[in-house]
Amino acid sequence: MSAKLYIPGDSGAIAVGADKVAAAFADAIAARGLDVEIVRNGSRGLYWLEPLVEVETERGRVAYGPVKASDVESLLDAGLHDGGAHRLCHGLTEEIAYLKRQTRLTFARCGVIDPLSIDDYRRHGGLAGLEKAVATAPADIVAQVTQSGLRGRGGAGFPTGIKWKTVLEAEADQKYIVCNADEGDSGTFSDRMIMEGDPFVLVEGMAIAGIAVGATKGYIYSRSEYPHANLVMRRAIEIAREQGILGASVLGSGHAFDMEIRVGAGAYVCGEETALLESLEGRRGIVRAKPPLPAHKGFLGRPTAVNNLITLASVPIVLDKGADYYRDFGMGRSRGTIPVQIAGNVKYGGLFEAGFGMTLGELVDEIGGGTLTGRPVKAVQVGGPLGAYFPRSMFDTPFDYEAFTAKGGLIGHAGIVVFDDTADMLKQARFAFEFCALESCGKCTPCRIGSTRGVEVIDRIAAGVEPERQKDLVADLCNTMKFGSLCALGGFTPYPVMSALTHFPEDFAPAPAAEAAE
Repeated sequence: MSAKLYIPGDSGAIAVGADKVAAAFADAIAARGLDVEIVRNGSRGLYWLEPLVEVETERGRVAYGPVKASDVESLLDAGLHDGGAHRLCHGLTEEIAYLKRQTRLTFARCGVIDPLSIDDYRRHGGLAGLEKAVATAPADIVAQVTQSGLRGRGGAGFPTGIKWKTVLEAEADQKYIVCNADEGDSGTFSDRMIMEGDPFVLVEGMAIAGIAVGATKGYIYSRSEYPHANLVMRRAIEIAREQGILGASVLGSGHAFDMEIRVGAGAYVCGEETALLESLEGRRGIVRAKPPLPAHKGFLGRPTAVNNLITLASVPIVLDKGADYYRDFGMGRSRGTIPVQIAGNVKYGGLFEAGFGMTLGELVDEIGGGTLTGRPVKAVQVGGPLGAYFPRSMFDTPFDYEAFTAKGGLIGHAGIVVFDDTADMLKQARFAFEFCALESCGKCTPCRIGSTRGVEVIDRIAAGVEPERQKDLVADLCNTMKFGSLCALGGFTPYPVMSALTHFPEDFAPAPAAEAAE
């Protein structure tokens, strides 16, 4: 009986040597004449253990990691292909505490299946949601998604069902589904993990969305920084067409839906839906004024549902298990699960999917294990470069859209970046202004000019030039940007700036004379 060895083909694993490990295993297996099949799966999201090699046994999959090419011979000597004991062995993969504590719905198959095997996808519950969708009236699909409480996972948290209902009710000869896979926030990688580890779930989710709103064409707007993910996604779309999942008649239902991938040029502002649409149409990514909403007049002036990748990848589980099943996870108005991406100066960085409601402290201290340096955690930024910095005194905040908003923060794409006590929060505030200035599309004055002036004012604080007056000016600038900017790039830049100034005032104090002289 052939043994199966799973070695991730995920970019994160490849970056730390997974391809070298796979090549070394292939050579050693051939040399020993072993009957072992190597499968390049996605990542489980335990990035501190990558490359994580798994072997299928009668007891379940056994995990080894982090594996180097130089470990291959000793692993085979120890009987890895039968789940043998070794210093790198972590026992059954599903029993690893980091995984066992999760509630994996959207990422249930990621790291488990061969990403480009449609048979593997079906065996693990794939297409069950689409099969139900093709037999359901569009309005009823929209109603299920609405009842599930699914909200946009890109950051705004807008109810998905309401957006779909608007597109469904819009009159037009052509409608579109656009997947926002422009994952530009610092510390985020969930979109890439899906495209590389379970691409068919995105195909399925987009097809369901198309049937629900009456769209026959979909586009995935991805990043040029994700070449490997884009290759995998393109091949998955080709396979889906060959299998009748996409095309003139989805699963033989008579519903037409096809899709393709488009790659952006790396502009952060194209993560904003209207700038994305401008880029998708072949123009410079500049934010559009709203109204009209994309749901009424989006891609090529037609009704368009623009959804984040994780939102669309969560749709199949809603259709398969039902709205009530999905809604049972979470808290308040934040229903279902959220794939939290833990990064920065942290011991156990990776992806952790769980129902909304875990506190920030649990995620940083218990799941993330605190800082990698062993120094105290000083600040945690949640929501990418435009997210607020939370001090330890706010670690009791539950991971919930409304709870974060109430404390001057935002969940965004659910990326968490951890900083230890060596971080200079004045420099972090300066970076927020600088980032906005560099990435602004330039259309509105508060964002374009306010961010540039912000850098100058922070520099004057650092130089000790009338610091109190400059702090007042920062607050005034942030107020103007927050309420006067056309989109969230300028509107959210005040979050990191003001949170740094509010929670870490000591970093904005003038340096002592002796220190300044040095």
